[in-house]
Amino acid sequence: MAASAMPEAPNCPIYASNDVWHSSIQNLPVHPQSATWIANMGGASRLLHPDFGGPYGYQLQITTNATPTTRLAFDYADESDDVPYPFTATTPIEPASDAHAFMLNRDTCVLYELFAASWNAGRPTAGSGAVFDLKRHDLSGGMDQRRRRRSPIWPGVLRYDEVASGVIDHAIRFTAQRTDRSYVWPARHQAGAARDASLPPMGARFRLRSDFSFAGYSAQTRIVLTAMQRYGLILADNGSNFYFQGQVDSRWSDQLISELKRIPAGAFDAVDASSLMIDPNSGLARGASGVALESGWHSRWLIQSDYLVMSPGQVADFWINFTNTGTETWNRGIWGRQANLGLNGDDKAPYRLGMAADWLWDDRIATTTVPLVAPGEVGEFRFKVRAPMTRGTYRLNLRPVIDGTVWMEDQGVFWLIVVQ
Repeated sequence: MAASAMPEAPNCPIYASNDVWHSSIQNLPVHPQSATWIANMGGASRLLHPDFGGPYGYQLQITTNATPTTRLAFDYADESDDVPYPFTATTPIEPASDAHAFMLNRDTCVLYELFAASWNAGRPTAGSGAVFDLKRHDLSGGMDQRRRRRSPIWPGVLRYDEVASGVIDHAIRFTAQRTDRSYVWPARHQAGAARDASLPPMGARFRLRSDFSFAGYSAQTRIVLTAMQRYGLILADNGSNFYFQGQVDSRWSDQLISELKRIPAGAFDAVDASSLMIDPNSGLARGASGVALESGWHSRWLIQSDYLVMSPGQVADFWINFTNTGTETWNRGIWGRQANLGLNGDDKAPYRLGMAADWLWDDRIATTTVPLVAPGEVGEFRFKVRAPMTRGTYRLNLRPVIDGTVWMEDQGVFWLIVVQ
């Protein structure tokens, strides 16, 4: 599926994989105002709050070219895209005071967002409306290029289908009570309480620190924490401090919601993401800074899941991350550019022992979870291993490879699997 695509609209990216929403920020420098901003957002002891769960959160309606459209009367017409919207009597409207409505046309991949929406017995109204082509990087004003307005909401919303898939590949939007009267890319507006550099600007990005312990958190919560480390949080609106937004979905578990409320703001750093910007009017992002790039195809081991003690025949999940330290982008699905996780030296012994579980082939275990890994970004490989039937200790020697082009660096990466 396309980047962040929903199962109901698999061909529609929630912006392309090289958009700023999908940029890894793991190697970006800490912003010099980080501690000050967090202090003015409730302080380090402030706990994050998932602003969703049960009936709460945002809800998207999937539409098509056949869905009836209508024009709306806007309170803030000069800040709205005055085009027909696929807004109908059945479109879900947020029950909270903001009354947001979200619609995605799966045929065109155009996102429609309304604020203070009302069907009004067939004479629909809204406070404002904005339209975004999710296949483009444009930030200059959506359908009306004259307007500078808010960034879209939906790309930063946490969804259950992502958590269930095991991969969240984008930043998550959140709010702060008081913000500066300024904004930083990719934000397009300010709604500040004061002109005060000690307050965070709209667009500020925060990263969960790499030393934050995942111990005691469930598997689903760890997926969210991993996204917070890799893609971070983007300050997108005024509201309660460190409230982050998610989709309405009855499948959210009480355990997940409860665990997400245990994360302290002090576990985050604000980062300087300015090096990702190519054009202030575009969400297209370059690879994360802070990585020394070498010409051609290169990688550097970053982190991997734990060694496991397994039972004979047991199948378990593993993951490993490599930073793309070369100047070439890894392109999944393109021979000669796709990065695969190989068994070093084309070792087929693990395959012969029956250890392959949905591998690419006998000596290639997996490819990247996202379609594109730009220079400086982190590529993740997820895969399964079946324990041999004979007890003992087994070693998988791993090395990334661009099949049809070149093996990347041999960094002595391996897994030990103990079968008892």
